[in-house]
Amino acid sequence: MPETQAVLPPGTDARGVVSALAHEGVVRRLYPRGAAGGLDPVLLRRLLGEADARGPQGLVLALLVQWATAVPLLADAASSPLAEKVLRSALDGETLLALAATDEGAGSDLAALGTRVRIPDGTGDGDLTVDGTKRWVTSATTADHALVLARHRPGRHFTSFTWVLVPLDAPGVTVRPADTPLFTGSGVGHVAFEDVRLGREHLLGRPGRGLALFARHIAVERLASAAWGVELCRRVVAETARHLARREVDGTPLDRHPAVRQRLAGCAVRTAALHALWTTSRDAVADGHDGAAAAVLKAASGTTVDHVLTVCAQLQGADGFAAGGIQQLRSEAALFGIGGGATEVVLDTVADRLPSVLDGLAP
Repeated sequence: MPETQAVLPPGTDARGVVSALAHEGVVRRLYPRGAAGGLDPVLLRRLLGEADARGPQGLVLALLVQWATAVPLLADAASSPLAEKVLRSALDGETLLALAATDEGAGSDLAALGTRVRIPDGTGDGDLTVDGTKRWVTSATTADHALVLARHRPGRHFTSFTWVLVPLDAPGVTVRPADTPLFTGSGVGHVAFEDVRLGREHLLGRPGRGLALFARHIAVERLASAAWGVELCRRVVAETARHLARREVDGTPLDRHPAVRQRLAGCAVRTAALHALWTTSRDAVADGHDGAAAAVLKAASGTTVDHVLTVCAQLQGADGFAAGGIQQLRSEAALFGIGGGATEVVLDTVADRLPSVLDGLAP
């Protein structure tokens, strides 16, 4: 991956990192054609890799959602002076955004979500009203605004949903931290909306485009997640190799035992394969929002990260159970098989588009 001039500033607070990089012009460089026109995937991967190396993993998660999903989606859907103002503030590093899609009960079955927005008839200035609960929202406890996916009419039809820009300090909004020891620095939490009244300018785009916008931008989030997966695996394999070189059995370093060497080499091969897939897919996903390519990449990253972290955790033995050790990291890495679409869900997407996926492999 080519080097860039971007260097993550000190600190592990997402707001501080976003602000510092914005002031250095790095955030604007992420979007060379504007935030709605696609991002620079290589620069994003470099930033996520630096964040992963520093830790905690929650910081990486918060930066990924802000830059790969929330900002581009807001730029794509902004249709009022208010939304444009919030977008400029986010690009200037002054506003942190949360993406509130996963619903209470429905989980990632977005067509079944129960969070509702009532939109007044006509084109007047009548208030929107938002009710419902979102769970496992990254940056919920730290963000200024949330992009909330809600239904504006009953039924599972693709056009029954829309996005609403909700200030998290608005009356009727309650935020509570998620009860988990994992993902320190992510601000993950649950958000409840009870009769939250907002002006019509908080509506993002035309009603009915919610799921279409989600599908478009979740593709880029999956690309970013795979980039994080490659950087995480690279780091863990290297750290495990160093750990094994320091441990001896019968006077021989563990990294010289054939079985151990082969297992670690297998992890390196899987990481290299994910890197190659990411490299060949990045332009189609970053520029063209190719959903099939993103689904293949998401499924590959979920299985690769799980395998690499499982093997390396076993190879590190009891030392992996130390505070902040690889066993905790392994628990957090389970996110790759769940967040942004469970592996089984994205494999269904791949199955639906199997001919085009296979055609893309032709020489």
